[in-house]
Amino acid sequence: MLARTADNIYWVSRYLERADFLARLIEASSRISALPTAYAAKQDEWTSVLIASGADETFPDHFEVANEANVTAYLAFDARNPSSIRNCIQFARTNARAVRTAVTVEMWEHINSAWLKLKNFESQHPEPTAIDREALNGFLDFVKETSSLYDGHGYRTMLRNDVYFFARLGVSLERADNTARVLDVKYQLLLPENETVGGSVDYFQWSTILRSVSALTAYHWVYRESIKPWNVADLLILRPEMPRSLLSCYGEVVRWLDAIGNQYGRHGAAQRQARAIKRKLEGASIKEIFQSGLHEFVDGFITETNGLASAIAEQYLLG
Repeated sequence: MLARTADNIYWVSRYLERADFLARLIEASSRISALPTAYAAKQDEWTSVLIASGADETFPDHFEVANEANVTAYLAFDARNPSSIRNCIQFARTNARAVRTAVTVEMWEHINSAWLKLKNFESQHPEPTAIDREALNGFLDFVKETSSLYDGHGYRTMLRNDVYFFARLGVSLERADNTARVLDVKYQLLLPENETVGGSVDYFQWSTILRSVSALTAYHWVYRESIKPWNVADLLILRPEMPRSLLSCYGEVVRWLDAIGNQYGRHGAAQRQARAIKRKLEGASIKEIFQSGLHEFVDGFITETNGLASAIAEQYLLG
């Protein structure tokens, strides 16, 4: 397969997974910001959203105040934000259109339809900062559905060849990065300084974050106790049965990189780096992670994941 085709397929998946993550992040933050003042985090919730999404450096170039309306508009609809939901869907469609013969009819029709629905929504809501809560919730549901259905069409209709392997690799790597970012930012910013760990404030905030990664029910199945921050970290970092955990994502990253390497008859730096990161996660314990510092661990993970993405690009995507 041509490197350009692999690159397009890989980035379609990454863009749609990123759009899904942003929709979940906005939804969770809207829930937290709607709580009474006594349940608020020690730092403004919408500033933390910008940090978790990686948009904190560019946002001040376009808005003066990081409030719900401005942050939501910038992350969801703003064409000036390269990683906005709008641009993620547009870029995903552009990449898919470039390789229409590599994706199935169902996948192309779905993503093209999603783009048309997005354009229709924009025409009905020309002022993004003035969108009402009901319309916004409907839009966020549409985004999550778009990502899930595209993923489902791929699972049901694609041949299990290198095209499929690159598509799954993009999902897994993007999901790992997103989980790490939201865990790092939220763990540092959520709990007010004068609130007891495990108290009512803690419970509401962390249950909302677990909902944002579809993990609230899973948490109760695994731990069978009230929500504790260290258990949330354990679930989202080290639990292989949790689909969005760092370990689970890297299990998939290694799986798809190995499949690509086997099909092409050669393994390289990308495979070696992915296996090393997976082994590091498998050998870690949540107690050791907290002793050395959760932020330092997650920050190092994000750096290693970025390095792996560069290795994948150099090995397979740069023609």
